[in-house]
Amino acid sequence: MKEFVKSLFVEEVEIKDNLVIMHSQAADMNQKLTNDAFSEKWLAAADKGVMTGEGLEFQKNWYLDLYGFESFDILKDFLTTKKVILDAGCGLGYKAAMFAEFAPNSIVIGMDFSDAVIVARETYKHLPNLFFVKGDIANTKLKSNSIDYVSCDQVLHHTTDPLKTFAHLCDITKKGGEFATYVYAKKALPRELLDEYFRDNVKNHSNEEIWALSEQLTELGKTLSELNIKFNCPDIPLLGIKGGEQDLQRFIYWNFIKCFWNEKVGYEYSLSTNFDWYIPTNAYRYSEQDFRDMISSNSLEISYFHSEEACYSGRFKKP
Repeated sequence: MKEFVKSLFVEEVEIKDNLVIMHSQAADMNQKLTNDAFSEKWLAAADKGVMTGEGLEFQKNWYLDLYGFESFDILKDFLTTKKVILDAGCGLGYKAAMFAEFAPNSIVIGMDFSDAVIVARETYKHLPNLFFVKGDIANTKLKSNSIDYVSCDQVLHHTTDPLKTFAHLCDITKKGGEFATYVYAKKALPRELLDEYFRDNVKNHSNEEIWALSEQLTELGKTLSELNIKFNCPDIPLLGIKGGEQDLQRFIYWNFIKCFWNEKVGYEYSLSTNFDWYIPTNAYRYSEQDFRDMISSNSLEISYFHSEEACYSGRFKKP
C-alpha cells in the first residue's frame, strides 16, 4: 500500500507510519500567514476538543448537505467506488478519517499546510488506509488524473490563488472522477467592507488580540440570539441587504459583522468559527456566477450544486 501511495506523486517521497514526507514545499507570505493562522486555530481546537460531540456531528451532517448525499449510507456507497480519495485541506483530519472508515478498501490521503496534520496523523494512525501529508493543496505534487474523488471542503478560498488551486485539483482528478468543493459567498456590502478592511489589517494584530476579538464577537452573537427578536426588514438592494422577516442576530450577522453563535454546538465551537473568519489573510468571497464560471472554465459537469447564505458548493464530474 505504501509503495502505491508513493507512486501517486511526481517526486520521491518518504512515508513514516502514516505520514507522507515531501521535500519541496513553498508558500508566499500571505499563504504562510494563513497557514500559521490555521495552525493556531486547529491546535487550539484539538486542545479544547472542539471537533468532538455536537461540533463534529454538525460538520459531518453539513458535509452531506453541501455535497448532495442524502444519508451517510449513500456517502459510503459513493466512496467505496473510489480507489483513491484526497481530502484537500484536511485540518484535524476528521473528514479524511470518516472517508477511510466508510471505504476501508480505498486509499485516503489527507493534505494540509498547517501543523494540524501532525495532530491528525497521531489521532488516526489506527486506520491503515489513511495517510497524511503536510503539503500545499495548490501544488500537491500528485500526478495528473490520479485521484478518483477530490474533496476540498471550506478551504479553496483560503489559498493564494483559488482559481489556480481549483484548476490544479481538477487536473489531479481522474477522468470520470469527481471534485467536490466549497467557496464563501459574497455578503451584503457593509459586511464585505468591514471584513475586507479588517483582513487587510489583521497582520498588525497578535493572535492573542484576535482571540480576544473572537471572544467578544461570540458573546455578542450569543446575546443577540438570546434576545429572540424578529422584525420585518425592507429590501435594500444597493447595499445587498435582503428584506423580509428576520432574526435580529442573523440580520446583523449576514449584513454587518460576523458574530457567529450556535447554541447547539456551544461556546468553544462558536469561538473557533469566529476566529476562523477573522485571522486568515487569504479568504476570498464569490458570487454564484463567479463559482459557476470556475466550474465551466474547467470543463466540469455538475453532479450536484448547493447554495446558501454562507457559501456555494457542489460535486463536479471530470469528463
